[in-house]
Amino acid sequence: MDEFMAARMQMGVSLGFHIVFACIGMVMPWFMFVAEWKWHRTNNPVYLELAKAWSKGVAIFFAVGAVSGTVLSFELGMLWPTFMKHAGPIFGMPFSWEGTAFFVEAIALGLFLYGWKRLNKKVHLYIGMIVGISGVLSGIFVVSANAWMNAPAGFDWINGQAENIDPVAAMFNKAWFSQAHHMTIAAFSATGFAVAGVHAFLYLRNKLEIHFKAITIALAFASVAAILQPISGDLAAKNVAKLQPAKLAAFESHFETQEKAPLVIGGIPDVENRDIKYAIKIPGMLSFLAHGDFNAEVKGLEEFPKEEWPPVPITHYSFQLMVALGSFLMLLAVIFWAGTFKWKNWLTQKWWLKLLILATPLGFIAIEAGWIVTEVGRQPWIIYGIMKTKDSLTPMPGIQYTFYTISAVYLLLTFVVTWLLSRQIKVLHKKYL
Repeated sequence: MDEFMAARMQMGVSLGFHIVFACIGMVMPWFMFVAEWKWHRTNNPVYLELAKAWSKGVAIFFAVGAVSGTVLSFELGMLWPTFMKHAGPIFGMPFSWEGTAFFVEAIALGLFLYGWKRLNKKVHLYIGMIVGISGVLSGIFVVSANAWMNAPAGFDWINGQAENIDPVAAMFNKAWFSQAHHMTIAAFSATGFAVAGVHAFLYLRNKLEIHFKAITIALAFASVAAILQPISGDLAAKNVAKLQPAKLAAFESHFETQEKAPLVIGGIPDVENRDIKYAIKIPGMLSFLAHGDFNAEVKGLEEFPKEEWPPVPITHYSFQLMVALGSFLMLLAVIFWAGTFKWKNWLTQKWWLKLLILATPLGFIAIEAGWIVTEVGRQPWIIYGIMKTKDSLTPMPGIQYTFYTISAVYLLLTFVVTWLLSRQIKVLHKKYL
């Protein structure tokens, strides 16, 4: 492994680890808020216990997410100093706002955790809402910074230098909205199905009311998000077609520019022969999805220098995986709403609970695949069309060793988080069994 690949792998591992905790940090506060709100509405003590249990989980994920997010911030400067030299003054605004949202979330979470018997009930409830709002905003600001790398704006690039910098234009670049809503909806879908799956597993072992209540709250969020996700994905894909046509071509292994371009499902890309084998092709559908016209022309990879092609196989496979898993979760959401309106007491059926258990990791796998599509699909650029990733690499040697060290630390943190959550579940069960 050379220095360049080690640096990219280190960023990939750090981002892949952090994104899970970032998504949970965006969504779980809303679950605990709703649980406490239900307690106010019904006076059912089970909702109170659920809100307290989830708040402890939020605290664990918040702490680990803060650590992993800090590591990512340092890695940007240490591994890619040339990038930060030019990009820092341009897209620093969303990072500063993310820091503000982070501190608001930290303060509000502290008040929520230690204010159960010290604050007015309604004040305590709405502090939980503040935790949720600041968590979502924090994620949106970070995604805005990443979107700037895909659609750079707010400066003029003159003789290798950024001039006439406008941080507001950079923050609200042409990609920020499509990426932000797609990522936010994905976070609610993934976290909701994961929480529902964990509680479905626990309910099968011990049929406690608290797990049933948890499943219904989590699925209410997850099912709505899963149904909205394809709409959000369509808008995001149309934006990619306008701003990063090479990335769209890599999604679909679309090598030749053509009208009535087919949508590719599955298949094995053959980059050398510029073809895709064993794929299902739907004529004209890619043209429609990209441009709203079945006869529209879609640029193929042949329009771009080969050295500027994204890695086609990994981009294609990741995109296909993301779409397949998202479609499956949408199907579960449809079943949930259909069953809710048609049948009574069906949520506790074993077949349904087992489906939820199966779905537990799928949303996060889809998110990881989506980030691979976003980041790998932008290559070889670190700032799309402006600066190549290899030109931003630090001259510091020995990156392989920091990659191994970071990977080991994250593996250890995974075991620690799993142990802490298991301990919280055991404590919760002791109250009821």
